[in-house]
Parts: sequence; structure tokens; C-alpha cells
Amino acid sequence: PSGLALSVLVVLLLSVLYEAIKMGKAVLLRRALLAVPRSLSQESLAEPEEGDRGDASCPQALPHGFPISHRWFWYHVGQTLFHVLQVVLGYVVMLAVMSYNAWIFIGAIVGSTLGYFV
Repeated sequence: PSGLALSVLVVLLLSVLYEAIKMGKAVLLRRALLAVPRSLSQESLAEPEEGDRGDASCPQALPHGFPISHRWFWYHVGQTLFHVLQVVLGYVVMLAVMSYNAWIFIGAIVGSTLGYFV
């Protein structure tokens, strides 16, 4: 009985973690979209003209000092890691549910519900 209770608790916590990672991915996507300026017009992307003294080798930079492409890249790397972790946890929870134990199934459902609610 204690082994089953521990298994249900672990599956419940994994389901909560799955939902937390899903929300973390959404927050990271929002930050990544906010990191890109609203207006990337053709003028700002075009090469500077001959008379301009702008630095043509440096892409448009953000206030934090990172060029837009570098910040976007690191946000994308973070989203990729979150996605891999979410897929792995999803398969682990699915594997636990496929044990056809009603208590494990209830633990997965309750954990998913709690994770979404919190």
C-alpha cells in the first residue's frame, strides 16, 4: 500500500510539473516576442547608405546590448529545452497511466488539474 501511495504521489507531482513546464514555455514565448521590436521595417533592415556612419557589421541591438538575432536565438534554445522536457514528462506520465491502475490514472488527472489551476 505505501508503494502504491508513493507511486500515485510521484505521478501526481510529475503531472503538476508537466503543466508548470507548459506554462513556462508560454511565458518564454511571450518574452521572446516582446524582445523583438514591433516594427522591423525595411528601412531598419536595409544596409546603411554610403553617406551613413552607422555600423553595418552590427545588427540592430536591443537595450540590453544583445543583437535581436542573438536574443531570439537564446529564447528559442530555452523553448526547445522546455519542449524536450515537456515531451519526456508527457511520455513518462502516459507510461504510468498505461499501467492500467485506476489510482495512478486518478493521480495523473488530479496532478494535471492542480498544475493547471496553480
